[in-house]
Amino acid sequence: MTTTKTPAATDATLTTQEDIVTRPLARKVLAVSRIVIGWTFLWAFLDKLFGLNFATPSAGAWINGGTPAQGFISRIEGPFAGFFQIFNNGFGDVFFMFGLLGIGVAMIAGAGLRIAAVGGTLLMLFMFMAEIPTASAMVDGELVRGSTNPIVDSHWHEALLLIIAAVTLAGDTWGLGKWWAAKDVVRKNPWLR
Repeated sequence: MTTTKTPAATDATLTTQEDIVTRPLARKVLAVSRIVIGWTFLWAFLDKLFGLNFATPSAGAWINGGTPAQGFISRIEGPFAGFFQIFNNGFGDVFFMFGLLGIGVAMIAGAGLRIAAVGGTLLMLFMFMAEIPTASAMVDGELVRGSTNPIVDSHWHEALLLIIAAVTLAGDTWGLGKWWAAKDVVRKNPWLR
């Protein structure tokens, strides 16, 4: 009888999702969550790049000369408004757009999840800080309620989904995670996993 060795069986140092998450249904739910959060970031990139008239009008598209980060940054009024002005330039736009693209592609592909989780969590932290106070804002001299919770908002949820995908190796199910992990460069630099 011939047995087929799996990547985990050929290299004892290669940890796979099956080693961490033992239930197949849980692995599938994690994979769907990874793809959904990846699509969230990739869609934001596409909408801001092409102006698909969801969050970004066609006239504000990056390809039409729009400034995806600068428009947001110029409206920051919270305690960190001064800090974010360092990103209120073309560098901020490039950094933001490539961040959205990289996080989205990594999550959908299932490879490079650790880098995507760190970068995405940092991006979500910055966006959360930019919107403090989240409970209300002054718009045209009028107090507008913008959040039902002044501490936890959707930025936290998105960051946690990115982190959960990375620590559970969610890219191994319905993704390129196992293939990516077997590459020599990734074995030598596990932070690329």
